[in-house]
Amino acid sequence: MDTRLSPTRERVERVREALARHGASALLVPSADPHLSEYLPGRWQAREWLSGFTGSMGTLVVTLDQAALFADGRYWVQAEAELEGSGIALVKIPTGAATHHIEWITRALPRGAQVLVDGQVLGLAAAQQLRTALEAAGIVLRTELDVLGEVWPDRPALPAATVYAHLPPQASEPRSERLARVREAMARHGATHHFVSTVDDIAWITNLRGTDVECNPVFLAHLLIDTTGATLFIGAGKLPAELATQLRAEGFAVADYAQAAPALAALGTGCTLLVDPRRITLGFRQQVPPGVRVVEAINPSTLFKSRKNEVEAGFVRETMAQDGAAMCEFYAWFESALGHERISELTVDERLSEARARRPGFVGLSFSTIAGFNANGALPHYRALPSSYAWIEGNGLLLIDSGGQYLGGTTDITRVWPIGTISAAQRRDFTLVLKAMMALSRTRFPRGTLSPYLDAIARAPLWAEGLDYAHGTGHGVGYFLNVHEGPQTLSKAVPEPTMAMEPGMITSIEPGIYRAGQWGVRIENLVLNVPVATPENGTFGEMLEFEALTLCPIDTRCIERALLREDEIAWLNRYHATVRERLTPHVSGPALAWLLARTASF
Repeated sequence: MDTRLSPTRERVERVREALARHGASALLVPSADPHLSEYLPGRWQAREWLSGFTGSMGTLVVTLDQAALFADGRYWVQAEAELEGSGIALVKIPTGAATHHIEWITRALPRGAQVLVDGQVLGLAAAQQLRTALEAAGIVLRTELDVLGEVWPDRPALPAATVYAHLPPQASEPRSERLARVREAMARHGATHHFVSTVDDIAWITNLRGTDVECNPVFLAHLLIDTTGATLFIGAGKLPAELATQLRAEGFAVADYAQAAPALAALGTGCTLLVDPRRITLGFRQQVPPGVRVVEAINPSTLFKSRKNEVEAGFVRETMAQDGAAMCEFYAWFESALGHERISELTVDERLSEARARRPGFVGLSFSTIAGFNANGALPHYRALPSSYAWIEGNGLLLIDSGGQYLGGTTDITRVWPIGTISAAQRRDFTLVLKAMMALSRTRFPRGTLSPYLDAIARAPLWAEGLDYAHGTGHGVGYFLNVHEGPQTLSKAVPEPTMAMEPGMITSIEPGIYRAGQWGVRIENLVLNVPVATPENGTFGEMLEFEALTLCPIDTRCIERALLREDEIAWLNRYHATVRERLTPHVSGPALAWLLARTASF
């Protein structure tokens, strides 16, 4: 292919020219920014710009004669389509956390070769792992260069939107108290200073929100906390004067965003700095002077914000009712319009977003709506675009994964709906996924159970039929923050002590079945960890169970009843009774009629 006809090929060639200038053999491009965010501002969407692959996760490696993109099963079909003709090979990996790109580099390059990666966007823990593997292969890692800065002429600037305060009553705890809690944790580590780069941690500590990242109410900043004060490093003009004054009165100094690294470099001998190696970049770690003792541990705020207090849980329940009411309005319209109006996947996104926007406390979407009909539903992270979408007509399954950001919480829900006549095979897949979702939703477990251990409970009904899915079963969810939040994860991840399930955590449960080129089924509820009394009355420790937070009917027209046990049918009927009771006060007219019909006893 003539590189003049392929922007991707032309950009890769520019990278190769830069590698040659620097005497290097490969460039590693992670999906990351200086805050190690999952969703990136435009300035750091380098992997997407260079490869053309638009998925939210993936790692790109470009050598002098090869290029490879490493992506997990959520993106294989999408990546194959977007990489076609680019000269970049897709390497399929089992999970987003897999390190196959490191093994690939060690096989592709000879001893003495040099690999470049921008240390400002390379996580400290990832850098330690990468350096160890490359050194064992006799390959040199260089992290001082930003090659993308040399070859990306129209690179976007830093976002400039102003930040705003998350206010009471939804903000249930003053920032001064949150700062005090973090300092108590610092003291337990013997730390005099703590550096925080993850934007959702900073938003939680400061009770501030922003719009720097699409669908996530966060802003770009760094935070350096000591025993008596804290400095917020943020772009000029992003903090309104009145808010800056208020922050200073509450113990926060304000400095320019670019001064974060110099502030670390200025720490004095005898200081002890707490950093999270998975939430700080190598570039910042390298700024710390040799005389400073460094303690590596998870950010205390990551643990704190994962455990919603009773006030926050109450607002989340109210938010779920508003979100459920919006879905009732949308689905009532959708079913009445189907067959009378021409509806596309784009229409679904537009009308559902409009329904949410009418609800009290709505701020924006929590992620780009996934509306996938038939084969598009088999792509877990599909997104309809004006250039590529399907009309919803004929027969099949429509998968809709959507969510909203509200002042009182963050929502994320997936439902699947029958269009026309659906097949026995589609009913079977739907019912098996429902059984998987119910199996975990009904589980009780000891407090402190490491969350990955619960993943297999959802998969078991599918494994019994020889089925599985390539993504995790569930992720933590923030409180008017990121829709993906740690530290808990219901997945095949290696369990770690920080993943312990505690009261107040909100997690998704979303098993699925995906038939490439045919259809996809995923059913998702958000659940809250709550204590539960047992007949043993705590003899074997405190037990937790899941409270279903999401309020929306599960379409019983898709169910193969013979595959469900009576106790599963009873659970579904109880869930629908709760949905009906909680949503009835918030809807009327066609939306109420739709709700009553869809929650009828099965």
